[in-house]
Order: sequence, then structure tokens, then C-alpha cells
Amino acid sequence: MIRPLLLTLTLLTAGTQAAHAACAPGSPLNTSAKRLLGPTEQLCQTYGGKVVLVVNTASQCGFTPQYEGLEALYRKYKDQGLVVLGFPSDQFAGQELDSDEEIQKFCKLNYGVSFPMFTKSDVRGSGANPLFAALIKSTDTSPKWNFYKYLIGRDGQPIEVYSSRTKPEDAELVKAVQAALAAKAP
Repeated sequence: MIRPLLLTLTLLTAGTQAAHAACAPGSPLNTSAKRLLGPTEQLCQTYGGKVVLVVNTASQCGFTPQYEGLEALYRKYKDQGLVVLGFPSDQFAGQELDSDEEIQKFCKLNYGVSFPMFTKSDVRGSGANPLFAALIKSTDTSPKWNFYKYLIGRDGQPIEVYSSRTKPEDAELVKAVQAALAAKAP
């Protein structure tokens, strides 16, 4: 009975180490965030080894229709290892709904969003959530408006930052996603 338990513990430990190995020290993903109406996730443990597109979102913005393109990009490449992470924020002209419940309902009903969404938070300034604080520090680029996009490689390091004006279907962004997906996981 002890051997199967030791084997199970060894396999669990190896899996955890593999997930953490995908995010080197200093990776912006070495933090946690609370899901919309869900638990807090350790981002590196959950998304390490994947290509991650982090986006600060808002439900009442001129760029809000980008949810459709983000969902299409996610669905097209998720089986190859892409994940889109949405972070609602009310920091830009108060364009986000009041509650996480309203945000989730809006995203699902209007855009069929199935990619992971996180609780409303600040994405710049001294109150920025830990992921955005780390992204800003490592890229030296703070979001200037809603729907800024940070592309992170399989190694957990930022590759590129895209402004609100860059749509999810933009050829340059798609090419960068494809290149990052083609890279071997660490």
C-alpha cells in the first residue's frame, strides 16, 4: 500500500514541478488571480507551458466587439496550446459593468466568451493586479486603454504588446501567436 502511495506522490510532485518549470523565475505568470465567479488560480501552474494572450477588457467600450475576435482566436488555437485570459477593468472612463456576475452574463450572452475571465481589477498604477504589475514591469508598457494585449510565450516570458487598435484577427498578431505556438515548451 505504501508503494502505490509513494508512486502517486512522486507523479503528482513531478507534474507540479513540470508546470512550474514552464515559468522561469521572473515570469509575469508567477502569480495568482481570481476567476470571475470562481476560485483563485496559480497562473503559472494552470497556464505554464501555454501561449498566453492577456487582455484587459471592458463591456461598454468601442473596442468591446473585440471579444468576438478573441473568442475566435481562442477557439481556433486552444488545442495547439493558446489561452486567452480576460481581465475586466473599470480604469478607462468607467466602461466596465459593476459586478462580476453582470460581466460574466454580458460576455457569455453577447459574445459567447468561453476563455478564462478574471474578476474586475485595476490593470495599471499602484493598485494594478499582480499579473499586470509584472507585465508592466517586464515590458515597460502600461495599458493605455481597454483591450491592450500582452502575448506571453510557452516559457512564461512576454513576447509582444499590442495596443487596443490591434484587433485579434490582425495578421501580425496571428503570425506572432502561430510562431509562439510552434516553439517547443521548455
